[in-house]
Amino acid sequence: MRDTFVASATELLDDPRTTIVLADISAAAFGPAALRYPDRVVNVGIREQLMVGVAGGLALTGQRPIVHSYAPFLIERAYEQIKLDLDHQGVGAVLVSVGASYDRAAAGRTHLSPADVSLLDTLHGWTVHVPGHPDEVPGLLRGVVCGRASAYLRLSTQQNTRPYGGNGELRVVRDAGPGAALLVAVGPVLDAALAAVADLPVTVAYTHRPRPFDLAGLRALAGTEVILVEPYLAGTSARVVSEALADRPHRLLSLGVDRSELRRYGTAEDHIRWHGLDADGLRRSVGGFLRTPSALG
Repeated sequence: MRDTFVASATELLDDPRTTIVLADISAAAFGPAALRYPDRVVNVGIREQLMVGVAGGLALTGQRPIVHSYAPFLIERAYEQIKLDLDHQGVGAVLVSVGASYDRAAAGRTHLSPADVSLLDTLHGWTVHVPGHPDEVPGLLRGVVCGRASAYLRLSTQQNTRPYGGNGELRVVRDAGPGAALLVAVGPVLDAALAAVADLPVTVAYTHRPRPFDLAGLRALAGTEVILVEPYLAGTSARVVSEALADRPHRLLSLGVDRSELRRYGTAEDHIRWHGLDADGLRRSVGGFLRTPSALG
């Protein structure tokens, strides 16, 4: 996904409104672009707060900045600047991260960011895309760069075996028929979710756009049992789902990265297993949820 992003962002520099702002991460990959557009590929060094501040200033002049780093550096470390230099100033930028929740687990806690989407959710009006395959990246990037509002594109080394297009509305990829539980998989967790419920009465829908969440699609598909599988902090989208279904009885199971502090580095695959986001772990969670007697009648 990162390589696809670099190639796509470089193409977008043909538009003189576009500027790429970096804080050393991926600077070498953007080296050829910097030679072609020395005034519009800006590397501020290891100063993530300054990176977002510069993006805010560029946006005030009419530029459309693409701001890029690892998720914990881009979102958590620079959150105050996102809040003040973008949101409070009423300007938009496109934030693009790599690393996801634990792609660079071997680098330790500094490189883990399961709470990034939840943190951005404290702000208003952001679009968040979580692609599940590299082929989804170019269209999503072009779409948000050509817009005006702020957007976050969350890239990962984890991916599904095939891309799924669309504009982010819920797309049914497995229909288990009337009355089945609904599982919504966000981005790269779809393959594991499909494997987990292969022989269970569960309809599976996919989205790469958790914000704004497709509430109309959710209401059309959901029965009394809804399962969320997100590749970041568990429960991040529980609020919006619960609000959308507040007028009808329902049960909700939110699966994702657990809030427990794992003081083991391991690999990304280890973390997927430790948080129960592999097919076996999802199978246990979903199976237990479906076996639990419902009081909804």
